[in-house]
Amino acid sequence: MRILGREDVRTALADLDSTVIDLVRNAYVLHSQGKSDLPFSTFLRPLHRSESRIIALPAYLGGPAPVMGLKWISSFPENVNRGMQRASSLCILNDLECGYPLALMEGSQISAVRTAAGAALASGLLNAGREVRTVGLVGCGTINNQVVHFLTQVHEGLETVLLQDAFPERAKVFAAELAAEYPDVEFKAVTLGQALTADTVSIATTDSSYWLDLADYPSRPDGQVILHLSLRDLSVSSVLGAVNVTDDADHAIREQTSLHKAEQQAGHRRFVTAEIGALLDGTAELPAARTVVFAPFGLGVLDLAVAEAVLNLAEKRGLGTEVDGFDPGSHKVTSNLAGSAA
Repeated sequence: MRILGREDVRTALADLDSTVIDLVRNAYVLHSQGKSDLPFSTFLRPLHRSESRIIALPAYLGGPAPVMGLKWISSFPENVNRGMQRASSLCILNDLECGYPLALMEGSQISAVRTAAGAALASGLLNAGREVRTVGLVGCGTINNQVVHFLTQVHEGLETVLLQDAFPERAKVFAAELAAEYPDVEFKAVTLGQALTADTVSIATTDSSYWLDLADYPSRPDGQVILHLSLRDLSVSSVLGAVNVTDDADHAIREQTSLHKAEQQAGHRRFVTAEIGALLDGTAELPAARTVVFAPFGLGVLDLAVAEAVLNLAEKRGLGTEVDGFDPGSHKVTSNLAGSAA
């Protein structure tokens, strides 16, 4: 089994940067075509930390390069106040023939990258050719850092990014860091109302209180695309008043997401217009709308698609460490029988 630590994964992802959006696109389409097996995620919540959780996401993705495994990811929001990352993760890949483990790798970077790549893919798709010059970021953390990276690939005309955070000083620091990395783009720390005037807005916060009512911000532009990545920020009325796109309705409309709250209030799911895989393969289309919200649950098949590419590159470049002893060994009886038959 190959073990890939944080730096191994970072090196591999840097080399794969230009291909990640395509990996995510292909995974979405394969899932939409029924070429995946995706059980519901399991949520583990510590009794003394109701806001924290660990999630297990088993998945199989078919197609020309099938992959099977598990994403195990924790979210402990209080980590941020201690200078730590909110999320940590491991990704396990299994052999498709015997089920033995092939690789164990640090997974939080894969999770962040595939989340952001999926968001950028959705922004390009849902803006339907409209030029995006301004982006708003609500929440100044790891996910939106990656979102900026991939949005600059998808929207080459991007001029200004407006940053807002519950802690304004974080937005100022984040703006300065991004300005140094992307000198051709202007970054401004702003109020929430100002951030919501952007063509596309990415929401990635640790607030799960359904606190944001879009009706309170009438100056938002027509056709605005909102990337609701943290899933529990928008009010029910905001969801019901928008055209909604998700990655998989059965997965996204549960565990008290904003979509789930809307279903509970409305008594139906008809407010979800389409899933992104169907839009990508042309089997669904969107009506014109003042606001389009993309609220992806975050499918494990995306992580596996990127993790498989990371493993393949790691094997070619000699990244990570090969270790023995992580398989159960041979079967005492049948291995002898097989040897006799030979």
